[in-house]
Amino acid sequence: MLRTEAAHTLAVMGKYSVLLGGQRHSFSDLKTVLACASPQRSGDSLAGLAAESNEQRVAARYVLADIPLKTFLNEAIVPYEDDEVTRLIVDSHDAEAFGPVSHMTVGQFRDWLLSYDATTERLIRLAPGLTPEMVAAVSKIMRNHDLIAVAAKCRVVTAFRSTIGLPGRLASRLQPNHPTDDPAGIAGSTLDGLMFGMGDAVIGINPATDNVQACVTLIDMLDRLRQRFDIPTQSCVLSHVTTSIAAIERGAPLDLVFQSIAGTEAANRGFGIDLAVLAEAQEAALSLKRGTVGDNVMYFETGQGAALSAGAHRGVDQQTVETRAYAVARAFKPLLVNTVVGFIGPEYLYDSKQIIRAGLEDHFCAKLLGVPMGVDVCYTNHAEADQDDMDTLMFLLVSAGTNFLITVPGSDDVMLNYQSLAYHDVVSLRHLFNKPPAPEFEAWLGRMGMLDEAGHLPPPDAAAPAARRFLEYQD
Repeated sequence: MLRTEAAHTLAVMGKYSVLLGGQRHSFSDLKTVLACASPQRSGDSLAGLAAESNEQRVAARYVLADIPLKTFLNEAIVPYEDDEVTRLIVDSHDAEAFGPVSHMTVGQFRDWLLSYDATTERLIRLAPGLTPEMVAAVSKIMRNHDLIAVAAKCRVVTAFRSTIGLPGRLASRLQPNHPTDDPAGIAGSTLDGLMFGMGDAVIGINPATDNVQACVTLIDMLDRLRQRFDIPTQSCVLSHVTTSIAAIERGAPLDLVFQSIAGTEAANRGFGIDLAVLAEAQEAALSLKRGTVGDNVMYFETGQGAALSAGAHRGVDQQTVETRAYAVARAFKPLLVNTVVGFIGPEYLYDSKQIIRAGLEDHFCAKLLGVPMGVDVCYTNHAEADQDDMDTLMFLLVSAGTNFLITVPGSDDVMLNYQSLAYHDVVSLRHLFNKPPAPEFEAWLGRMGMLDEAGHLPPPDAAAPAARRFLEYQD
């Protein structure tokens, strides 16, 4: 617990007040406590929500630690009446699942999460009883080590043609973007990634243009490639959800529906979506019945700062409003969710310290809520970060049990102009941590002659038979 003799209880000092170091710190409401308790980051400063000093930040954490978890069920930080994300959170709350921790404060919840009693099985059962605000709150009083230790106990397993999130596995998204959506260029990058064993989570393209015909062309190309080599994975063209719906109506062989989401109704409107259109897309994709080992058909992307950049954060700090997006994701049983942790820019996460912390927060909060979270370990070139910092984050996330990581050719996305992880980064992580890809995909790599006797992926030039088959591919 975050408690000392110098910190009076809330009952003595008022609802959201504390006496610390001889000075009283008072906070007007729950939303303010959450914002001031957040680790320092540029986005909250930009929004005028950050703590004014480190002392105020520590005081807010003392206050937060003493708040009962039940408070978050009774005090909405975004009003129920005018926000459908809040209504989703409240109306879908599972009181029975919440029961085992319902008597706890935020600080007691932290201690329990770090205890031996908080087993994987109990955390899975607990997830429907937690709200995003509860989870965001507890993350704010946890060290990076705590976030990793608890997330490593969380497990969220999903499936379509491959099974993602199994213990002891590390999946990857193969991201073969091209600045002009040239199918030949995308196919070349895809084949290159497959020879490194990438793509068991998804082969996912961010299209340079978002129109139905371009989307259908790329979906068709990826599906022909998948069928040609009998690859047990799924593809996705990351167009707007309405474009995917239109592609399905045209008969495109679509596997996953993609959409960026956020934590307020207003921010989602900025993306051109609401919960109803997501439900329509999920129903359309399910109707195709293309999955072989599961039917999780949705893919969502999030990132701290999205709501603030749209002017739709409703006065909520960026980490808490980000966590609310995971309630949206959870409602649609996605195969994959990932945070693009450093993509939005230094206006929201200024440097590597903030990016690393945000990546661990996002992963922890999502997994605790029962969301199948992966991470795009990334940064933009005008942030105070470099590839060494991304190396640090990727190792921390694998220790924390991330479901998947995103990989691009040479760690440099030539279409989106940002830095991510390279194919060989995930190869090295799999070998070092002894975490092979999804089982269906691992078996396929073996059938293709791309694994050595120990089950490791050798350098591409050692996988001569598969390489020849790939290089002979013409379409």
